[in-house]
Amino acid sequence: MKLTFIGADHEVTGSCHVLEACGKKILLDCGMEQGTNVFENAELPFEEGLIDYVLLSHAHIDHSGLLPLIYARGFRGQIMATEATADLCSIMLRDSAHIQMQEAEWRNRKAQRSANNAVLEPLYTMEDADGAIRHLVPFPYDEIEDLCEGIKFRFTDVGHLLGSASIEIWITESGVTKKLVFSGDIGNKKSTLIRDPQYVEGADYVIMESTYGARLHTTEKPDYVGELAKIISETLSRGGNVVIPSFAVGRTQELLYYIREIKERKLVPEFPDFPVYVDSPLAVEATEVFHRNIENCFSEEALELVRKGINPITFTNLHLSITSEESKMINFENEPKVILSASGMCDAGRIRHHLKHNLWRPESTILFVGYQAVGTLGRILVDGKKEVKLFGEEIEVRADVKTLAGMSGHADKNGLLEWLKNIGDKPQKVFVVHGDDESAKLFTECLKNEYGYDAYAPYSGTVFNMITGEFIYEGKPVPVKKKAARISEVFARLIAAGQRLMAVIYKNEGISNKDMAKFADQINSLSDKWDRK
Repeated sequence: MKLTFIGADHEVTGSCHVLEACGKKILLDCGMEQGTNVFENAELPFEEGLIDYVLLSHAHIDHSGLLPLIYARGFRGQIMATEATADLCSIMLRDSAHIQMQEAEWRNRKAQRSANNAVLEPLYTMEDADGAIRHLVPFPYDEIEDLCEGIKFRFTDVGHLLGSASIEIWITESGVTKKLVFSGDIGNKKSTLIRDPQYVEGADYVIMESTYGARLHTTEKPDYVGELAKIISETLSRGGNVVIPSFAVGRTQELLYYIREIKERKLVPEFPDFPVYVDSPLAVEATEVFHRNIENCFSEEALELVRKGINPITFTNLHLSITSEESKMINFENEPKVILSASGMCDAGRIRHHLKHNLWRPESTILFVGYQAVGTLGRILVDGKKEVKLFGEEIEVRADVKTLAGMSGHADKNGLLEWLKNIGDKPQKVFVVHGDDESAKLFTECLKNEYGYDAYAPYSGTVFNMITGEFIYEGKPVPVKKKAARISEVFARLIAAGQRLMAVIYKNEGISNKDMAKFADQINSLSDKWDRK
């Protein structure tokens, strides 16, 4: 009964923790790192093909984004998720694969122009994403399910995103039963669209997030509708556009909810029916998933609108851009407008094109409505940089850069404490993860010194025995080497080729023994040749 911490340890993104129990190898999340990677992550303690299950807390890419990669490397187990999370992953993982392939194609074209013949392979392909999606197994909230002999689990709505969950896991091994609770991302109670976080009761061990473990949101419920209306009115009056980098899933739908109310209440009287563009195929598909999950996940306030026959996330003069041609035309429309586009941290996607067209315009506003990880373009803009590079071109930042303060899908310090206290009796240990270095440390100290919890913020590579309650190994901070970020494209190509080889090997399972033996001999012969160099 062993826990190994791999990702989102003293960092905000890349959530991944390993549970080994009852002869099974289980991942809790399998997320992609976004923004600056501060610390090196330990490797998985086994090959991806040996993973039996993934228990997925929610669909955000920093929790789910490496599922196609482990599939490419041989994973063929089951991915347990809530029904809404499975729906969202089916579109988000494909979108992520599209971005990986598009980025590799762009870099390869750039390399060809500079007479560099190296070929960069995408992290994973659409085929890998489709493969991972086929292994998703949806479950409802609030029901205890059998995972395998000796292990049960339950998903509880944690109010962070449509389908998001904390995960309770009961493990019986060698006559000992322990309960592990993984918080996932704990939601902010101030959301008007989805339900508040629900609580779980009882735990021996807790793995919990700390994104805002050192911060408090405002004590009063912010007037998001009023603030947003003011920003829209001022910007449109200047003849500019309001460009909102927004996460396609969750934040975009919440903003549509607010804009519907702004129009209904006529809060921008000078422009009563201003145009709004949602420029993200993913956001459009995700909005359909929201519609399908109204009864299970919407807040009482949103449900009340539905019961009155009002669609809470649509309104007049709303334009949904699907094709790249539709996206390009937005910036050729002279009428002042609101543009919502992904990604929320500006690291990829169509938002970068809208920034290129609007950052230099003093009449426009770039409005940030969510967390911006260190190292992302979004964080650079929020921090006030006056010039940024987009598509190889230096662009002066003359637009008004604003943040809608307090608009977060994450609970603040008090919200985190409230969630933990509702577990009841203090767990044997609380592992603090999914926060930057400062947040993780400060929240851990708060839990220990102010509330008497046995709290610990593990570094990647930490291994813990849940039966004995002792550490097998305590990970140490290993800063990312700067040279690692400048790894040669040729070596990157070699790594990609090795990953492809593993994928081919797993795809050939079941061919004749004779052919398989020949394939193995060829690989060993090649390995022998290069091992002597």
